[in-house]
Amino acid sequence: MNAPASVLVVGASAGGLAVAEALRREGYAGRLTLLGAERHLPYDRPPLSKKVLSGAMQPEGTLLRPATALASLEAELVLGDPAVRLDAGAREVATASGRSLRAEAIVLATGLEPRRLPGQEPWAGVHVLRTLDDALALRAELLAGPRLIVVGDGVLGTEIAATARGMGLAVTLVGPQATPLASQIGPQVGGYLARLHADHGVELRLGVGVEALVGAGGRASGVRLANGEVLPAEAVVVAMGSRPAIGWLAGSGLQLGDGIVCDSRCRAADGIYAVGDAAWWHHEGLGTGLRLENRTNAVEQGMAVAANLLGKDRPYTPVPYYWTDQFDAKIQVYGLLPAGAEVAIVEGDPARRQFVALYGSRGKVTGVVGWNMVKPARLRRQHVVDGTPWAEVVPTGAHVGRVGIASAARYG
Repeated sequence: MNAPASVLVVGASAGGLAVAEALRREGYAGRLTLLGAERHLPYDRPPLSKKVLSGAMQPEGTLLRPATALASLEAELVLGDPAVRLDAGAREVATASGRSLRAEAIVLATGLEPRRLPGQEPWAGVHVLRTLDDALALRAELLAGPRLIVVGDGVLGTEIAATARGMGLAVTLVGPQATPLASQIGPQVGGYLARLHADHGVELRLGVGVEALVGAGGRASGVRLANGEVLPAEAVVVAMGSRPAIGWLAGSGLQLGDGIVCDSRCRAADGIYAVGDAAWWHHEGLGTGLRLENRTNAVEQGMAVAANLLGKDRPYTPVPYYWTDQFDAKIQVYGLLPAGAEVAIVEGDPARRQFVALYGSRGKVTGVVGWNMVKPARLRRQHVVDGTPWAEVVPTGAHVGRVGIASAARYG
């Protein structure tokens, strides 16, 4: 396979930039275009819910590369102009401003869009957090009012709750699960996270959903829970998860499902690839389709796609990985934590908030969670790579729990 004469990358965040940089690093000399929906230069998203929201990092600190490094890519950078339509057969993208961009190869890296409460849009004081502008708007709101309600008990919601509490706000975390992240890391480790938040003064309203926003004059003053309880606050942030930003691809000729459906090379169609949060691809090592929502995957997948564009023809088979920082806890997750997986603490002590937990399914280790044990968790990752038998690494008599009904990854 010859390298394409031109490559268009739709999405100018971590995954899209990784494609462009990997192509140039491997000597690609063709025409390269990076199309971004936002007006900002490519920036890092993980700091948004932590350092940017708290004020510890200024917006310029989130830039993935300085302007000089971007210039060295010799790529056309088209920012602030969202893609609105793709003709897969013609390999042509139309943008909101009326541009028509065509290339021999197209890489789709459009990421996620946040879920919202029904009727959320007209309300002032209600926020989501996906972009840099979202983070700055939410920060301004937090500086103006003493109370915040976080709707959503997943990674983003708990990170926002921890950051806002560290800023001195009265924070209430609302979510339908029995513990934070229960469907991702299981109720046992999720219970430790609930205690961490409670010990830092976060008020938990778990196991109940939000029925509606309440307020007057177009401004929210709180939420009404499904049990009828009304929680007051000056600001509400909705962090109920996200969905792949693929609506603009309807009618494109691509197969869409829980993301852009790709083969093991992350190829969605002839000459069209996908990377990052919106890519659902076949993982040959796991024998299943998979979609991962984290920065690590976006970058690694971007490099893999660049290699395939240049004729390497390699399947993308990563060990899934993500992390979250909340209060004084660094939590790392390696591998998959499928529904029904067994969970056992094999190192450290949860009472000291330093431990490693293994997750197993069908008699093998499938995942690792480390809590303030960075190196030991990384070393245990090898069990996931090797598919180590559960009985070999979990001591006889160890307490074994179970994961809930979902997974940290999207797969099936």
